[in-house]
Formats: sequence, C-alpha cells, structure tokens
Amino acid sequence: MVDVFTEIIIQSPRDKVSDYAANPNHAPEWYENIESAEWRTESPLRVGSQVAFKARFLGRELAYVYQVTEYIPGEKLVMKTAEGPFPMETIYTWESIGGHSTRMTLRNRGNPSGFSKVFAPFMSAMMKKANRKDLQKIKSILEDA
Repeated sequence: MVDVFTEIIIQSPRDKVSDYAANPNHAPEWYENIESAEWRTESPLRVGSQVAFKARFLGRELAYVYQVTEYIPGEKLVMKTAEGPFPMETIYTWESIGGHSTRMTLRNRGNPSGFSKVFAPFMSAMMKKANRKDLQKIKSILEDA
C-alpha cells in the first residue's frame, strides 16, 4: 500500500489556490514529473471528468487517466485512475487560514500490484519527496503572481 500525505501553507487566497491547482491544464507547470495533461471529456472540471496524463517517475514514462470522483470547488478534489499502471487515488484539499493564506493538502494512495508491489516502500518515499517539491513549486508560482 502506498499512502503519501503532504501539506503546505500558501500565502494566497483559497479560491485562487484551488482554482489553479484543480485545473489540469496547470499540472505540467507545477508538477515536476507531469509532462502533459489532455482532457478526455469537456471542461470545466466536474464529477466524471477524465484527464489523460503523461508523466515520468523513477526514470519510467507513465501514461494514466484520472477520473474525478468528488469535486467541491474551493474545498476538495478527489481523482482516481481509470486507466494506468496501478490503481491510485489523489486527494487535494484547500482550507483558508486567516484572510489571505491557504493550507493545501495532497494525498496519494493506491495498491501497486505485480512487480511494482516490491517497490511500494521505495515508491512512497520518492512520491513524498516529489510531492513536497511540487507543493513548493505551486507555492512559489502563486505567491509570486
């Protein structure tokens, strides 16, 4: 089982942070490992939306499709892989802190199978490191904007 939780405080209003983070078009800008995001369904984002991502992780190219299973604009976004190398769920939450800051959380969890199962503990550590970098990147993008 892989279950990685990271969070960050961003000095920017919740609506601005959540609108940016929940937009798949921005993913390649702040996710170091994501190379592209392509809508499989019409935008805007809503429950049932599907987005195909191409990423590079641990030296491998990955292609997977996420489907939105829960979306409360400004508060929470839950996506699960509809297709891809192993079942994964990604959860974002946004919470206002004071007047102009936001606590953003990012959680990835899933069950690698087959050969990938052997690497689950290593994958967790690498994902946590990557997620921290990604949250630092979105923080710098939004605080400098």
